[in-house]
Amino acid sequence: MSNVILVGYMGCGKSTVGKRLSYRMKMPYTDTDKEIEKKQGTTISLIFKEQGETAFRDMETECLKRLFEYKQDYVIAVGGGLPMREENRSLMRKLGTTVYLRAKPETIYERLKDDTTRPLLQGENPQEKIRSMINQRSPFYEEAADVVIDVDGKSFDEIMDEIEEAVSK
Repeated sequence: MSNVILVGYMGCGKSTVGKRLSYRMKMPYTDTDKEIEKKQGTTISLIFKEQGETAFRDMETECLKRLFEYKQDYVIAVGGGLPMREENRSLMRKLGTTVYLRAKPETIYERLKDDTTRPLLQGENPQEKIRSMINQRSPFYEEAADVVIDVDGKSFDEIMDEIEEAVSK
């Protein structure tokens, strides 16, 4: 399969780049978080609150498994925590080319500081939480990735050019 899978911390641009890239590459786009919300009939925030993170992480794994049933290749944005599970990294390797959109904590904070829909960023000192979570997750993103693209200070077109160049090799 030749899906293009976008991984990275929340706010790194997976959804925006994914949607634009799908138009450019003439491939449909999907987002695992949106797929889960549609299937569950509720929001990620409520799933976390009512069922807990483990239940949500199980839903992510099931969502990845369902992507194998798709008859054509997609641009796929995955949730920020999805690559933490070894099983998910293994599934992504089989699904296509995984691209890690790497962003500095300062970039993420600037993009997300006014976003109240992110359950993991509510509470005290979101900047420190972002830094800590990126440090924790980066090794998993890097292990999952076939390609790493630094997105800080780049336009969407520059990022998409790098992705296209990488996946066409």
